[in-house]
Amino acid sequence: MNTTEIMQLSLEMSGFDEVPADSAIYHPGKNIKKALIGIDLDAPELFYAKDAGYDLVISHHPKGGDSTINFPKVLQRHVEMMIEHGVPKAIAEAAMRETIYDAECRAQIANYDHAPSFARHLNVAYMNIHLALDEIGRKLMASSVHKLTPTSSVNDLIKTFKADMSEFRNAKTDIDIRVGEAKNKIGRVAVAHACGTNGGYPVAKAYFDHGIDTVIYIHCEGAASRTLKDEFQKKNKNLIITGHIASDSLGINPFIAALEERGLRVTPVSGIVPQ
Repeated sequence: MNTTEIMQLSLEMSGFDEVPADSAIYHPGKNIKKALIGIDLDAPELFYAKDAGYDLVISHHPKGGDSTINFPKVLQRHVEMMIEHGVPKAIAEAAMRETIYDAECRAQIANYDHAPSFARHLNVAYMNIHLALDEIGRKLMASSVHKLTPTSSVNDLIKTFKADMSEFRNAKTDIDIRVGEAKNKIGRVAVAHACGTNGGYPVAKAYFDHGIDTVIYIHCEGAASRTLKDEFQKKNKNLIITGHIASDSLGINPFIAALEERGLRVTPVSGIVPQ
């Protein structure tokens, strides 16, 4: 396989038609037999890969190039997802306005050619695949949610996630209820994942204010979590945090299996939780 074919495989598995803005091939390669894959693989890991005889390094998170510069574009998926769940367009756009602006500012600051330049000098194929793999994980979580009914409890949802997805059983972190209680009914659920990063307070609030009872994030900062709890704990709303690394692994592991089915030797490192 070559790097273009590997990227295309991620699109086919996720259902995307084109490479998302947060994913890129930094240094192309062909005749790839042995790949190193992890959640965060940067310049030091390129030296290790070169020394250990790997043909390709795949980072999940963006590590430079177009995927860093264009990352703010994928945040628009939060807006699209909120609208799909009944949030008015104007409110959805307002909920993401500051987050997108801040991401654009960070992209201007980033040293976007740091790791890619080492890949070129070492002549190690290097790429990152972010949104497509997160979408694989999101669909798995949504499938588990669909097994439940609005009267199912938060505890039922957590038990179902752990039963269906071994990454949640094997991770050192646990699924966390930041807002709500285990006995609460889940009602209408939004799996707010595969949108670049979490939507924080404004996105969860927009969901809660427009008929969603349970929001699922894979991570959420402490300040946002506290504010959401203060505002929505007594309103029978639920914010469930599934865990960043476990949830990323949920989408990465099926992709690893697909690569291995095509004859590649794949070594998972950098935090990937085994199935």
